[in-house]
Amino acid sequence: MVYSVTCIDCIPPFPATFPPMPQLSSLVQNYGRQPVTFVRGSGCRLVDDQGRSYLDAFAGVAVCALGHAHPKVVETISRQAATLVHVSNHYRIAEQERLAATLIGHAFPGQVLFCNSGAEANECAYKVLRLWDNVVHGGRKPRTICFVGGFHGRTMGALSWTQTPAYREPFAPNLPCDFVPFGDVAALTAAMGDDVCGVVVEPVQGEGGVRPAPAGLLAAVRRLCDQHQALMVVDEVQTGIARTAKAFGYQHDGITPDMMCLAKGLGGGIPIGAAVLAPKAAELLKPGLHGTTYGGNPLACAVSLTVVDIVLEPSFLARVAVASARLVAGLQQAFPGHEVRGRGLLLGVQLNVAPQALVTAAREEGVIVGPAGSNTLRFAPPLIISDSEIDELCAAVGRARERVGA
Repeated sequence: MVYSVTCIDCIPPFPATFPPMPQLSSLVQNYGRQPVTFVRGSGCRLVDDQGRSYLDAFAGVAVCALGHAHPKVVETISRQAATLVHVSNHYRIAEQERLAATLIGHAFPGQVLFCNSGAEANECAYKVLRLWDNVVHGGRKPRTICFVGGFHGRTMGALSWTQTPAYREPFAPNLPCDFVPFGDVAALTAAMGDDVCGVVVEPVQGEGGVRPAPAGLLAAVRRLCDQHQALMVVDEVQTGIARTAKAFGYQHDGITPDMMCLAKGLGGGIPIGAAVLAPKAAELLKPGLHGTTYGGNPLACAVSLTVVDIVLEPSFLARVAVASARLVAGLQQAFPGHEVRGRGLLLGVQLNVAPQALVTAAREEGVIVGPAGSNTLRFAPPLIISDSEIDELCAAVGRARERVGA
């Protein structure tokens, strides 16, 4: 199945001219921004304020599942913006109901809470685990287990699930959490006990170096959670919504979690997050215990419905699998002797240099990629990437590797 997009050369710049960027920005300097300003895009292409075109293989950190200016997304935004953008969760929202039913239909029985981001979806899951401990088990389950190398967001609750010292230590003390090595079933088994309320796992660790969960890990988490009456949480903020060539990453392992956290590709660029909760988890959130002002407003849900209806079609998922195989083969050729890992169109190349050098060199070659961890180059292109664009991407990063000497 092919989804056409408007030719990027036919889109007039908006606005027609761009003022020079100030030398001293009024923005807080908490990002290591690259010296490029994108002003428009179409499909897998971006154009900067100097008129240069780039092939986007990062998709705004795995967000723009349908690329840029996809005609169906553009039409949905225009229609919904002219109809109703926001009313708040004091009222029923028809688009929420339809989107929740669609997600449940592709996932597992339960209910959905919408929010604005992946961190907020994980915050919801964190609070449900506390309720599972306090309400269901009388405070006898205070412990949560997560994995070394995981990343779950920047809020204090989500950050507490993240072991990486550079993220945690500036904000200590953190909320309590126990960490075990990713993939070490023996260590997980030893750490589990009847005082554990939940285990949190990513099907593929994105920020942790694009590391897929080893075979058997998710099944072991499921078995141990059942054994100890704990809840299994899958963080699918990066892996969900067709990114791994299935609707959700956990489906590769034949298990069903108790909670799933979504964001990024769910809105195709419009901010939206979701916590999908099995009935025993959903019933713990009584009125007044959790909420959000913007989460799941009509605009975000309408756009998400458009994205989900496209990318969760079986033919689209099959195309992601084909594209993944071609990209893996191309990256293996571009990076001989380096490990290429990941799943679907979330892939990483293990480097022997810091990834930022290659990110810069790739940009200079006209492609946009990103880092992951301390030594991994991350690829998360729009899911609509074509064979010719995959070949162009691999050739460009191969040239970048030769320039850097990686």
